[in-house]
Amino acid sequence: MTEKVKTAIVTGGARGIGRAISLCLSEKGWQIYLTCLENEQQEAQEVCSFIQSRGGKARSFVLDIRDHDSIIRLYKEHVKDQVLLDVLVNNAGIAKDGLIVRLKPEDWSEVIQVNLNGTFYCLQEASKIMLRQRHGRIINISSLVGLSGNPGQSNYSSSKAGLVGLTKSAALELAPRGITVNAVAPGFVETEMTGKLDPEVKQKYLDKIPMRRYGTPEDVAKTVAWLASEDAGYITGQIISVNGGLYL
Repeated sequence: MTEKVKTAIVTGGARGIGRAISLCLSEKGWQIYLTCLENEQQEAQEVCSFIQSRGGKARSFVLDIRDHDSIIRLYKEHVKDQVLLDVLVNNAGIAKDGLIVRLKPEDWSEVIQVNLNGTFYCLQEASKIMLRQRHGRIINISSLVGLSGNPGQSNYSSSKAGLVGLTKSAALELAPRGITVNAVAPGFVETEMTGKLDPEVKQKYLDKIPMRRYGTPEDVAKTVAWLASEDAGYITGQIISVNGGLYL
């Protein structure tokens, strides 16, 4: 019988933090299955090609994590009984900011649907496989503002705070089968999303960061890789802040 390839799934793995995580985990020996939206296919393929050029293995899949049925199909057709699902990184997320009194109901619902519901759907399907394997690492990407809140981000903060509760509850359920569930809560990280902020807002954040620099996607990726490793095998239900000392 052919040995199954040790695989890490990274949702939203084509850009920013997700891209850095995909590259970092590949360097540590995992085959990467990264998911992306339809308009990110070229970037996803570039990530896969780069990994393959360095001797790694990678595939990309178009997936909208709001679509529960699509997640089920992905796991059924490409994961279950085909690879060793060693790691799931729930990274995909969106932000649609607005003050509470002006926030549109659809903007509230969409952020919750993607960041919280979509993460749950992916975690649920991965758990079914990992429970049979009696091993696995699940890492959710939360946020500093999920711990502290932030004006103008009630939907985003709530979704990321929800991931904290999901992480701790899943950790308790899955630990008896050798599965760890942790979350990483990045602070202010230089990505395409944060790059859209007004320069004055970015400077205000920088002034508050004790380490006097913004985080990088690689800072987050290295923490994820450690949580995915055997070195972190006795750590579960934890929220690891990667924020340079920034607590809003």
